Amino acid sequence: MSSARIDAAPSLSDRLTEAILAIIRDEGLSTGDAIPSARELAKRFEITTPTIREALRKLEATGAVEFRHGSGTYVGPTINNAVLANPHRPPITRNSVLQLIDARLMIEPGIAASAAQQRPNLERLEEAVTNALTPPGGPKFALNFHVELAAATGNDLVRELIESMLSVRVREQQQIRQLYDNRQRDHEEHYAIVEAIRAGDAATAQDLTRTHLQHIRQAVETAGELA
Repeated sequence: MSSARIDAAPSLSDRLTEAILAIIRDEGLSTGDAIPSARELAKRFEITTPTIREALRKLEATGAVEFRHGSGTYVGPTINNAVLANPHRPPITRNSVLQLIDARLMIEPGIAASAAQQRPNLERLEEAVTNALTPPGGPKFALNFHVELAAATGNDLVRELIESMLSVRVREQQQIRQLYDNRQRDHEEHYAIVEAIRAGDAATAQDLTRTHLQHIRQAVETAGELA
C-alpha cells in the first residue's frame, strides 16, 4: 500500500485521527477488528510512532478504538456513532445528572410508544429487564434496557442516539444507578414497560416510561451527596 505522508502542522493530531478513521472505513473494519499497529501506521504516514500514539489515544478516549494490553489496537464500539464522548468533560454535578434525566424524559416516552406500535421481537429487551436487579458495581450489562428499548423502535439512529447519550454522560448515568437504588422497583417498572409494548399499547408504554423516569428524578432530587 502506498504511503500517505502527512506533513507536520498545528492540526496534525486531528488530521491523523481522521486519517486513521479513513483507514478503518476504507478497509471495511468494524467493532472488534484489529487495526494496524502504531509502528505500522507511523511507517505508513512517515511520522514518529509517539505522534501516532497520541492520535490513537484521542480516538481511544471517544471509544472509536480500544487498546488491549499485549494484543494490539482494535476498532471500538462507537466507531459509527454520530455522537461521541468528550474526554475533557466538566466535573459531574447534581444539575448535570438531572439534565440527563430531563433529556431522557423528553425522548424515551415517545420511544416506548413507537416500540409498542412496531410490535418488535422482544427477546433482547426481555433479557435486559433483569439488569435492574444487579446492584451498582456488579457485573457489566451485556445489554442495556434503555438502549434495547430504543432498538425496539426499529430505527437504528434512535438506538444510536440513546446509546451515544448514555455513553457521553456515562458518569451521570453511574450516579443515577447509585442514587436510584430501589432495584426491585426498577425491575418491576421495566417489566411493566415491556408488557405494554408486547400488548401494542403505545399510550401505556409511553406513560409507564415517563413515570419510571420521573421516579428516578425524584430519587436524585431527594438524595444526599452524590455517590
